[in-house]
Amino acid sequence: MGAQLQVVIRSVIGICACLILAGCGEDVGVDQSGRKVTAGSLEGQWLVINYWAEWCAPCRTEIPELNALAKQFKERSVTVLGVNFDGLQGEELRKASQALGIEFTVLEQDPAARYELPRSEVLPVTYIIDSQGQVRERLLGEQTAAGLTARLKTLQAGE
Repeated sequence: MGAQLQVVIRSVIGICACLILAGCGEDVGVDQSGRKVTAGSLEGQWLVINYWAEWCAPCRTEIPELNALAKQFKERSVTVLGVNFDGLQGEELRKASQALGIEFTVLEQDPAARYELPRSEVLPVTYIIDSQGQVRERLLGEQTAAGLTARLKTLQAGE
């Protein structure tokens, strides 16, 4: 009986390890430079997901604020992600991101289904997702780094 129990325990440990590794490698998609973004790289992070478009004047004004926020929180478990509202892909997305001076990660694939984000017809729109993957805020209109920092601190304090 002892030997059988050891075999079962080893099997369970092996299965758990495979599941953990598989979850880390799960693809969220690629960024504006074609680099893979994995679910594991975002796990446990607070996310600031911003939808933007080239034709949106407030989006253009907001991008330097989001760049500053991304730099400010780089080492503090907060990741800023962009999503092009018009669904640009590949080279078009890279060019648009570069032209607008976007320094944070822009996802080629829309993560709306993953985080159950409602489609917005207003731009810009920014979602704050907590470290458990739950939507905590939907912010319409142009945001500032200071305003987003304050919202993040308030939300994180209530966690």
